[in-house]
Amino acid sequence: MAPKSYNTEGNHTLAKLLVLLISISDLLSDNPSLLVSENLAAIVLRFVNEQNKPLNSQNVADALQKYNLKKTAVQKSLDTLADGGKISFKEYGKQKIYLARQDQFDIPNSEELSQMKEANTKLQGQLAEQKRAISEVEGEIKALQSNLTMEQIKEKDTKLRKEVKELEDKLEKLRGGVTLVRPEDRKIIEQMYSEKISQWRKGKRIFRDLWDTITENSPKDLNEFKEELGLEYDEDVGVDLQSFSDLLPKSTKRPRGW
Repeated sequence: MAPKSYNTEGNHTLAKLLVLLISISDLLSDNPSLLVSENLAAIVLRFVNEQNKPLNSQNVADALQKYNLKKTAVQKSLDTLADGGKISFKEYGKQKIYLARQDQFDIPNSEELSQMKEANTKLQGQLAEQKRAISEVEGEIKALQSNLTMEQIKEKDTKLRKEVKELEDKLEKLRGGVTLVRPEDRKIIEQMYSEKISQWRKGKRIFRDLWDTITENSPKDLNEFKEELGLEYDEDVGVDLQSFSDLLPKSTKRPRGW
């Protein structure tokens, strides 16, 4: 009879489970948002706890955009969590600021904080060493990249050899007394140069005469007046007419002071 009683009780229990499952199914079918709401609240709660800093609903909604959550739904979840005591909140006017409950976190004592600071200092030193090593490697890479390739070296060598050959040929001609500039070309260049020197000297003389006439009775300091007008003499910019005049052949030179 015992086995029969066991089967009867087992059937009765199975029937209860079936009824319970049907009830849950009906509940979810009648309230499909219930499961979604619970999942949303879990997501929001996890985010608030992970951040562990003051947040408003906009902060949370922006951060959880990857879940396609609307701000209204986020706000509702935050309020539900706050009402349930799972997170803390404070009101500042019309705005609510939410924060993870601090009593859920292990707060280190002074000794633990000291150990954490020492560990942080050690890690910072290791990080600095790694950065320095990376900087050295980057410098080596940059130096290698700036070096010429074998092909570039060959091209530069060929170019330099060609330039050296041209200079050697020119030097050989000069040593042999070969005239590189024709006499008639030389004469034309010397004449042009002499004319430019003459124009330069004439311009200086005209300016000097005008300047002396203008400033003859002027009460102003001449140097200040010159600076005010933005004038500069050749000497002010390190140029000497006579040094250029001395480059002329003696046959075309004029006496000093002309």
